[in-house]
Amino acid sequence: MPAVVFGSQIGTAAKPDMTGSVLGILALVIFVLAYILVMAEEFLHLRKSKPVILAAGIIWVLVAILAQQNHVDTALLETAVQHNLVEYSALFLFLLVAMTYINAMTERNVFEVLRAWLIKKQFSYRQLFWITGIIAFFLSPIADNLTTALLMGAVVLAVGAENRKFVAVACVNVVVAANAGGAFSPFGTLRH
Repeated sequence: MPAVVFGSQIGTAAKPDMTGSVLGILALVIFVLAYILVMAEEFLHLRKSKPVILAAGIIWVLVAILAQQNHVDTALLETAVQHNLVEYSALFLFLLVAMTYINAMTERNVFEVLRAWLIKKQFSYRQLFWITGIIAFFLSPIADNLTTALLMGAVVLAVGAENRKFVAVACVNVVVAANAGGAFSPFGTLRH
């Protein structure tokens, strides 16, 4: 199945199976180790970006070595690198804009005002759970699933900072609601 997906994206030339080679397995091991380091970020006090970028660089070097050993067409490799670079750049620019938007709203105390309003209304954690989920559901088709999750996650953190269990459950609720709202709306899934 992966060969079919990979083949549909890049050219029609035959692609060698590199997953059984030592370097292919090493690439998978490096990926798993980087993923473990990302999951252990809180304990290691290591930013997620460091192991991910290092692993990605090493894996691309391994791919280049494997491509050279298997005499893969350089045009095919160039197309693969360009495709991945474009995907990474698009995600990077999107996150840059989304985080700038959130930081601008934080700087203007939007979350503090919303927090104060929610606290003034004396909503219970159960009510806050539903309110933030409903807002995320209806906001995600307008903004974006990720932007909505980041915004509403900031609201949840501002309102329930002293209750870690509420924050954890409410953030899961916000992510699910944002994805559901984006999928429910005919406009939410057209952005890609």
